[in-house]
Amino acid sequence: MSAEPGEPRRESPAEAEAQLSSAAASRVQTSEDGSLDVLASVGGVRGLLESSLPSVAFLVSFLVTEDLTTSLVISVALGLGFAVVRLIQKGSLMQSLAGLAGILICAFVAYRTGDARDFYAWGFLINAGYLLAFLVSILVKWPFLGLLFGVVRGEGLEWRKDPVRRRRYSVATWILLGVPAARLVVQIPLYLADDVAGLGTARLVMGIPLYALALWIGWMITRPIEDEVPADGAGAGKAGNTL
Repeated sequence: MSAEPGEPRRESPAEAEAQLSSAAASRVQTSEDGSLDVLASVGGVRGLLESSLPSVAFLVSFLVTEDLTTSLVISVALGLGFAVVRLIQKGSLMQSLAGLAGILICAFVAYRTGDARDFYAWGFLINAGYLLAFLVSILVKWPFLGLLFGVVRGEGLEWRKDPVRRRRYSVATWILLGVPAARLVVQIPLYLADDVAGLGTARLVMGIPLYALALWIGWMITRPIEDEVPADGAGAGKAGNTL
């Protein structure tokens, strides 16, 4: 049914699911054999460099020079450089712009307070937000990884009708929730102790590598069973797991 003139067009369920699938596919990449491509899912080598080098540059520069302004300028310049390169190459700016926005916010907060450890303060709010979002998704029985992996695997939302799969996706989301929780538990004490070197190192180690590990574990424990073994045992040997 078409919308009346002047009435906003409503998306059909199929269109909404297609958009969700597209968004999920942009975040989770699979190999030809259907297994999770962890490196591609976190942005590839280029994505790793773009997300980590500005923070590495800030930390190294500050530890060497103890000059906050210089360290912030170097970090922001690297972020801008990555965004400009993507623009020149006519590639997707989404990841670079998101990273650049994060760097600018971190730099602004640290510059305003004059405290190098505040370069990492914004990350506490981001991780707290992720933790809350994952927790809510579990409590309302729409676990985040079910929504993410379901469309990538072609399940759509059918997994919600299966209590076992819904439970597995909840467990996987609990594991993913552990990433921001662990970051906060480890990094807040370092912030309070004014340990910039320790805080910066922890932020790097517990960044994408830890997220990638949680994503891979979540993918593995939610692998769908291709064929259920009948109660009489017929067809035994046909059951298997997909990656």
